[in-house]
Amino acid sequence: MGAEQVRDGFVALYGAEPDGIWSAPGRVNLIGEHTDYNDGFVMPFALPHTAIAAVSRRADGRLRLHSADVESGVVELALDDLAPESDRTWTAYPAGVVWALREAGHPVTGADIHLSSTVPSGAGLSSSAALEVVVALALNDLYGLGLQRWQLARLCQRAENVYVGAPTGIMDQTASACCEAGHALFLDTRDLSQKQIPLDLAAEGMRLLVVDTQVKHAHSDGEYGKRRAGCEKGAALLGVDALRDIPYAELDAALARLGDEEEVRRLVRHVVTEDERVERVVSLLESGETRAVGPVLTEGHASLRDDFRISCPELDLVVDTALAAGALGARMTGGGFGGSAIVLAEAADVDTLTKAVEEAFAAAGFTAPRVFEAVPAAGARRLS
Repeated sequence: MGAEQVRDGFVALYGAEPDGIWSAPGRVNLIGEHTDYNDGFVMPFALPHTAIAAVSRRADGRLRLHSADVESGVVELALDDLAPESDRTWTAYPAGVVWALREAGHPVTGADIHLSSTVPSGAGLSSSAALEVVVALALNDLYGLGLQRWQLARLCQRAENVYVGAPTGIMDQTASACCEAGHALFLDTRDLSQKQIPLDLAAEGMRLLVVDTQVKHAHSDGEYGKRRAGCEKGAALLGVDALRDIPYAELDAALARLGDEEEVRRLVRHVVTEDERVERVVSLLESGETRAVGPVLTEGHASLRDDFRISCPELDLVVDTALAAGALGARMTGGGFGGSAIVLAEAADVDTLTKAVEEAFAAAGFTAPRVFEAVPAAGARRLS
């Protein structure tokens, strides 16, 4: 659904023109998985798939929410009644942003919001972050709050962590808010310093495919939280603020200090090696060795599968099949337990790879995957 359709939907619902229309994208993470809540490095880029919001201010302390994608009608809430983990439906994401803004002292007095999104839900492509960021940007503009993009991302993360109850890191919201078209975002999640890295695969005869396995995941489920808690335990046992502080060159010594804490050892090994993989990919892209990124992606998948243990049969099948069919590299992307994988391929091999993955899924009796090309797109912005 485009901006004009969203505007028309707003008018039909609320009987007036919106004050404006905004969009915020989903993201795919090139490399750097489960490092963001360990103060580490990540490298996402924005997708062309976006959440679009038509929004108007209200002055009566009421929040009215509607989604073109959910059959729930208009949901009306009182701002004073918003409370963490009080909502287990889609409205928790936009309502959580309003709660986070008000809790931080920003004078938001209400809003009418109509939303529509083309970001696949539950596919590991940050559909929730897109909803959060588009609402935050709209309210920032409408109320003249003057918040910078990284500050909006922080507030959106707080909404997801505290209001929704999902213990996610800062990457998804920052990617949606800050990415630039034609670039991947090299982000240090400790201080939110950023570097835009040019990424034009088509110019080099390559493509990056996203394979949505159609296996849904939910970050608020317990397994994600267990991994985060395990990482925090590892940092405490090693006497550091976060696993980011373990140098790659000292990894073996750190693992030895963990003794028989085998589960924690695996988590620590993944995070420290994944941070190193992000830095390696940045170096390869900046030196023009883009094809050499492929094997690094594949290394990352093995680490997520074997050490972090968050893959699933469908994700492994994508990676194994793509590599066997000639892909340069492949890995799962996102929080895990389902969702999507990415495949770096020569442009000439895309059709062959896609067919191979689709046939493998059919032979395994899995739901047919959704395959599309990922091209680095623009971050959140006002449309009108």
